[in-house]
Amino acid sequence: MCSSARSGQLALSHLCLLYSPDLREIVFIIQSQNNSFHVRQADKRRADLLKQAQGLTKKPPVVLLLHSLSHNEGDWSILPLLPYLSYSFGKNSSWIVFLEEETNVKMNTLIQVLAKFDKNKDWFLGKPLHDEESTIIHHYAFAENPSIFKYPDFAAAWALSIPLVVRLANKVRDEPLKSDFTIDLKHEVALYIWDSGKGPDLTAVPELCTEPENSPQALYCATTLSSEPPLCVSICSHSESVFLLDVKPCIGFFLPFALVPVIKKTWEKDALFLEYYSDHADPTIPTINLGVPNTERGHCGKTFAILQRFLSSAVPNTKWLLIVDDDTLISIPRLQVLLSCYDPSEPVCLGERYGYGLSQGGYSYITGGGGMVFSREAVVRLLNSGCKCYSNDAPDDMVLGMCLNALGLPVTHSPLFHQARPEDYARDFLAHQVPISFHKHWNIDPIAVFNKWLKDDLRANPSDGLNKSTKTEL
Repeated sequence: MCSSARSGQLALSHLCLLYSPDLREIVFIIQSQNNSFHVRQADKRRADLLKQAQGLTKKPPVVLLLHSLSHNEGDWSILPLLPYLSYSFGKNSSWIVFLEEETNVKMNTLIQVLAKFDKNKDWFLGKPLHDEESTIIHHYAFAENPSIFKYPDFAAAWALSIPLVVRLANKVRDEPLKSDFTIDLKHEVALYIWDSGKGPDLTAVPELCTEPENSPQALYCATTLSSEPPLCVSICSHSESVFLLDVKPCIGFFLPFALVPVIKKTWEKDALFLEYYSDHADPTIPTINLGVPNTERGHCGKTFAILQRFLSSAVPNTKWLLIVDDDTLISIPRLQVLLSCYDPSEPVCLGERYGYGLSQGGYSYITGGGGMVFSREAVVRLLNSGCKCYSNDAPDDMVLGMCLNALGLPVTHSPLFHQARPEDYARDFLAHQVPISFHKHWNIDPIAVFNKWLKDDLRANPSDGLNKSTKTEL
């Protein structure tokens, strides 16, 4: 078994390379998305991988973009894709390496890392995450000892040996996937591979990192994250300086409910165009009556009324629509930075992506609690399609997902939106994020959570709260 280059001994490093897999035995899959911004990011990542490979081999490795492999909506959930991967690469490859668009790879170091593991055995490699407490997003799995189960941080890259891919593909073919919902993909993939102890656990690989690429801690890493966010140009109609200063944002904000005290104490001041909706008008808040009764669950009727109002002359003509729940905490300045990367002339539907029935021809949807963002073009196409609610209390986010799927419009995922509270996510997962939203006020002080995780205070020192110098995903 080779040691890594950490030893600093040149001879050992050469010996490691001697036993390394040929680059042609490694298949790289970039977990890309069908949106012009994300395609550009994925193309840059692919170009970097191929450029590095030129100095190591005459024939380049296979580098695939996940969104382009087929027209199957469920491909992003990985498991339905396994039979294709087994059929296409099961005979001539040794490893499938998955990475995200922002994952930097040091090809030479990665080859040495993979050389440590017998490619003829079942291996599931990654940077492990674990839950501090049982969480709703994982269906309270391992409630007695949540930290015992490890699942990979996709941002650090993760890898499957081909023997494991072949075995899993056979299982997918022989036993239909059971879960209706795809909520936290990395956890659900790990559960499927583990198979109640019948399959391998995640093997921790310290060289798979989420450190910034220029940090001292990244010296021996095979993967890192970019130190700088993507350079995106503001697409607001206002001047770039005004947009970045959040003086005159070009976004319309709409709320479906009237529980507003926390909002008024946190993020309301950052939203220029903001409306609150209820089933009666209250000038003290103020709320607007859309003529749709409040419902105990599901708010489809009200959400579609908001979409119609967004296109009417009753509100300012803005390029983006954000719909959040009354218990959503959100950073408007960070959202503005993120939206500067997207083109509102495209049908953009952005937020935290969930899936329903993806292995049986289902659909993706933006889960409502973390915030749903729509470009004007997306709203126009949704309403022009004639898609509508089957009842006022239908789940609005899922109905919208069905409509988008029928129209062939992509749902764009950002891990910076969160359907749950900060404590419902692995600490190391949040450590390399600049989060945009969280949801639910269960057993927390929402104002304290906002101030810790979402408040942008230009007077704060870099060491206060989150160290923003290490956050790279905006």
